[in-house]
Parts: sequence; structure tokens; C-alpha cells
Amino acid sequence: MTRVAVNPDLLRWARERARMEPLELEGRFPKLHDWESAEAQPTLKQLESYARVTHAPIGYFFLPEPPQEPLPIPDFRTIAGRPVARPSPNLLDTIYVCQERQSWYREFATVTGQDPLAFVGSLTTRTPLVEAAASIRHTLGFDVEARRDCPTWTDALRRFIDQADQIGVLVMVSGVVLNNNRRPLNPEEFRGFAISDRLAPLVFINGADTKAAQMFTLAHELAHLWIGTSALSDSTAAVAPDQAVERWCNGVAAELLVPLAALRPALLAREALPDALARLARAFKVSSLVILRRLLDAGQLGQAAFRRAYSDELRRIAELPQGSGGNFYLTTAARVSRRFGRALVESTLEGRTLYRDAFRMLGIAKTGTFNEFARRLDFNP
Repeated sequence: MTRVAVNPDLLRWARERARMEPLELEGRFPKLHDWESAEAQPTLKQLESYARVTHAPIGYFFLPEPPQEPLPIPDFRTIAGRPVARPSPNLLDTIYVCQERQSWYREFATVTGQDPLAFVGSLTTRTPLVEAAASIRHTLGFDVEARRDCPTWTDALRRFIDQADQIGVLVMVSGVVLNNNRRPLNPEEFRGFAISDRLAPLVFINGADTKAAQMFTLAHELAHLWIGTSALSDSTAAVAPDQAVERWCNGVAAELLVPLAALRPALLAREALPDALARLARAFKVSSLVILRRLLDAGQLGQAAFRRAYSDELRRIAELPQGSGGNFYLTTAARVSRRFGRALVESTLEGRTLYRDAFRMLGIAKTGTFNEFARRLDFNP
């Protein structure tokens, strides 16, 4: 039986990186305490199992000390004004798979002769918020009135995503790592990110968040693309971030979704705040937190009233029931973006991409599943 001399710090690092307590692991690894105190060593098989459970690359356990894992994109998240110290393996793996997809699509776009997208990097943070929102609205064909006519937030979000897809943005929405429902993404860790590129701009939205919150995340990340910056974000409409870039993106997103010129005529005199929040959120298909932010911007709320209402809304939203899963193939298309999915299927069926690579980027394992996914995208394998 082969024992592996692992630095105990690496075992603790993997557990803490996965945000697991010892009690969560000791049922499966009864000797974990002895391993971490260097009183015993795991077998190679045990170490491989431990790596899988903690989502840590097996090779890391052979290093002399825990590795540093800097995020591959700028991190604008803060907690109490301080940067977030350590990303979870679920977040890291999500960024890595999105980078792989983006790299693949960039090459596909180059080979197929697609032109660079003029809107990426077309603005700066010195651009006035109303002007920036108007630029994004015009490029997307984003119609506030048409969005009001959508029956649900889900319909409005789907319309918004389709508009971004049509102009060339890869919009990926998922609440899990790849298709692994045992690896959920936590909206409290991050809400989304943007990876800027002139041929393959990418936005990822944490699908575990509410549909109304996802609307704001998409608008916020699109603002990042318009100034040509990649970023990991946890911003909400109601909280002013510390970084100037995030404040600007928040302001643009709020103006894009709820223009003050459209909000002011919709206000009713002497309407109770809870009634106004529900009515306006329903009309603009955004979260009540976005409406609160816009009421503050419009001078309808003071700072103290805003803070009280914000706390009340957070409590109310936390008590709302969560939605359930849907159709696997529609969900997979949303997770990888329809634009990316169609390009990957086309390239694979034409023999330019290996099935093995396509399976990995889609998060599937069977040819039959791939063929059905292709059919759902109107391809006939």
C-alpha cells in the first residue's frame, strides 16, 4: 500500500479552499485529523479521492507548500470595503471554463472571418451615464416599453440575453459549475463577470441569483464591455461600490434598465413605498432594489429612508422561494450561450473540432446527448 508524504498544510489548504469544515469530510476520510496533524499519511487512492471531493487538482498535493491562485481577471468584489481574500474552486473553475470557451470562439471567429465588434471599448468612464446607457440601448435595440410588455421577469431576461447574443456577446448563465448540480455557485460570492475581447466578448451571469437581479448583472457587465474592461463583480444597484469603475458601471446599468426620464412620469403621488416598489419593479422588469436606487437618484427618497427600505427589501427577498430546474437542453444552451453552442456544434459536425473537446466545453459525456443538443439548435447530425 503506497503512502504519500503530503505537506499537511496542503490538505488544510484544499479543505479551506473548498470552504469545507473537518466534520463535513471526516465521515469519508476518518483519518483526516491525523493527516492534517502529520500523524499519518494518506494512500495515493485516498489522496485522489480527497482531491476530487475538495475540487483541487491532484498535482497540487505534491507541491512543497500551498500555491497562490490569483484570479485571472480583475476582481472588483469587496466585503466591508476590503477585497475578497480567496475565491472558491467553483468560481475558479467557472472562470477557467469560460476562458477556454472564449479562446475557442475567438479562433472560430477569426477562421470564419468575423469582424471585430466596434462597441467593445468604445466608451470610457468619463462618458456621461445617460449617454453611455443610450449607446448600449441603441446597439442592443433595447426598448424599455417592449420590456414592460413581457409577461414575466424570465421573459424579459431572455429577451435581453437574446439582444446581447445577436450583437455578438457570448452570454452564459449558470448556477452550477458546467452541468454539475452538486457544485452550485453562490450569488453571495459573485454575481457575474465580463471578459472583454473584440471578437469574443463574454458575460457570465450567476444563474443562482434571482431573475430580476440577473437583469442588473447583465446590464452591469455589458457596461464593462463597452469600456473594454474584464471584471469579476458582486455589485447590486442599491450599494455604491468603492471602485470608480464599478460605480460607473452601476450607474450605466441603472440608467439602461430604468431611465429617469421614463421613471419620473410613472411615479404616483402619495403612493405607499411598498406598493410603488412592487408596481415599478413589475413594470420595468427589474428588482425592487434597482427601483429603490432609482428613487434615490430621482430625489424621491433620502439616504436614511433608502437605507431602511434597502434592509427591509433584502429580508423580504431572502424569504422568497427559489425556482426549480428546467429542460436539460435549453438549460445547457443558456449555460454556454446559444451563439457559442451553435458555433461549437457546427465546427464539430464539420470535423474541425474534436468531439472530445466539444464534450468538455459543453460539460456532457455522451454522443447521444451531444446529437440531441445539436438537434435542439436546429442542426441534424
